[in-house]
Amino acid sequence: MASVAIGVIVLAIKYAAYHVTGSVALFSDALESIVNVVAGLIALWAVTLSYKPADSDHPFGHTKAEYFSAVVEGVLIVVAALLILREAWAAYLVPRSLDEPLAGIAINAVATVINAGWAVFLIRRGRDRRSPALAADGQHIMADVVTSVGVLGGLLLATVTGWTILDPLMAAFVALNILREGFKVVTSSLSGLMDQAIDPVEEASVRDLISAHAEGAIEVHDLKTRLAGRAMFIEFHMVVPEAMTVGVAHDICDRIEDALQEAFAGARVSIHVEPEGEAKQTGVPVL
Repeated sequence: MASVAIGVIVLAIKYAAYHVTGSVALFSDALESIVNVVAGLIALWAVTLSYKPADSDHPFGHTKAEYFSAVVEGVLIVVAALLILREAWAAYLVPRSLDEPLAGIAINAVATVINAGWAVFLIRRGRDRRSPALAADGQHIMADVVTSVGVLGGLLLATVTGWTILDPLMAAFVALNILREGFKVVTSSLSGLMDQAIDPVEEASVRDLISAHAEGAIEVHDLKTRLAGRAMFIEFHMVVPEAMTVGVAHDICDRIEDALQEAFAGARVSIHVEPEGEAKQTGVPVL
């Protein structure tokens, strides 16, 4: 909700900067802020849906809803980039003189500072909560910040040199940069929809935790992981001695699950217990 509110404020400031100057580059910057507002609304819907508890139709929960938000945001970024390129081409064919460029640059700089602070907050919160929607929103806004800085630098140079062609060139720069960002957002979200394994560093940590807390078992193998939004799924087979009772094996499972859930909030762990004849001599060694 805060993202939407800040997006509207930044959009108003950037449009004011365009209105003062008539710059196509600043118009492009404002157009991208419209995408930020729409993307914020979609992210709000996705995050709200993702927190719905599991039900009979969705026994694993609704956390993947956030990936759809990130994919839609990536598509919106591409659409905005194409619209900006069209405006840049028109301005290139018919160069426009800028009105009060320094005032416009100052106004736009205020919006850029607001965006930068909010982007950093969203990216950090997205990582902390394992939220693809928040992280994608933050990355998109950070791309907006980068392009805004480039636009401001280009307009300042155009003002000093009188080269009006720099205005549409900076608009094209904005379009190409957000196209790159849109591609990154879409591809990272598709990886989540395809049940990509967790980050290798985190998987190494999972292996170490299992190894350290599986005392009494013989080995662990067939470890599989995946992410679904902020939810992490971990499953593996644990081999125990033939004579071990179900109760003792269950205690080992509980010990491993507790360690994994403490390290990775919300981790969902599935353990398949097997007798020692199923040992493969591969996978995670038990300390």
